[in-house]
Amino acid sequence: MDTDTDTGTDAGTDTGAGERAAARRMWHLLEPVHAVVYYAPEAYEEAAALGYGTAERWPAYFAWRAAPLGAAGAEETTAAFHSFSPDMVARYVPESWRIAAPDAVLAARTRAVTRTYAALLGPGADTPGVPEAATLARRVAGAAVPAGPLSAANAALPWPGEPAAALWQAATVIREHRGDGHLRALREAGLDPVESLVSFAAIGAAPPEVFASRGWTPTAWEAARSRLAARGLVDAASAATEAGRELRAQVERRTDELAAEPWRVLSDDEREHLAKTLEPFWVAAIGSGLLPGVNTLGIGKV
Repeated sequence: MDTDTDTGTDAGTDTGAGERAAARRMWHLLEPVHAVVYYAPEAYEEAAALGYGTAERWPAYFAWRAAPLGAAGAEETTAAFHSFSPDMVARYVPESWRIAAPDAVLAARTRAVTRTYAALLGPGADTPGVPEAATLARRVAGAAVPAGPLSAANAALPWPGEPAAALWQAATVIREHRGDGHLRALREAGLDPVESLVSFAAIGAAPPEVFASRGWTPTAWEAARSRLAARGLVDAASAATEAGRELRAQVERRTDELAAEPWRVLSDDEREHLAKTLEPFWVAAIGSGLLPGVNTLGIGKV
């Protein structure tokens, strides 16, 4: 973010800080609910049944995440995903749609979600908390004005009838809305896709080798580091300077500000109830051991 647009009634009072903190807290709770499907055995089985390779997670990942866009090409998918190198995206898209049509992928994705949470939650999948969480999260998703292609495409999908799948779809709309807002914040900060990753690594969000999963070559990474150094944002050791840390703090603040908007549809009590009902999902996802301990989103670090 270039500037913090929140204003208070008293000088120096930031009336938006609480809303931003609440949006970030709910992101931390919802992200594992969404992300665990990309790693779940049940999702790999559904992907294999469609014909995708499962020796690595990327063929299914690109199919699952890009399917709401329709049969999008590599350029459109690269722009929507932002952080992946164009060459990496081109390896999987549009090949994904030659293997299976987007509608077939979406149907398999819903089956994968339902099966994954049945396996993770066991009898807990049939408790009243699941439809309660789905109802509240769906209200938030419905209030999320699409901020970019991924949030818009997921918001336009029909809602699954099964509560766990509906909760996952709501979580997906909310997290893609946040992600689209994050891309806006990065653009406002003048950071291109690879610079976004280099600057994030520079503040300790994750080691550079973790960001290698996005497919950028060492040459592209070093060129981005040089551009950031010329702006005074990283030092010779690739660590963020004070200016670099402040710029990334502005990006995170702006991201939270944009992400907070749909959460206003819930009262404080409703948001707390949603947090409580999400707890079994969050615990199951984290406790499954499927999610990586260090991730490119910087959860737990920023």
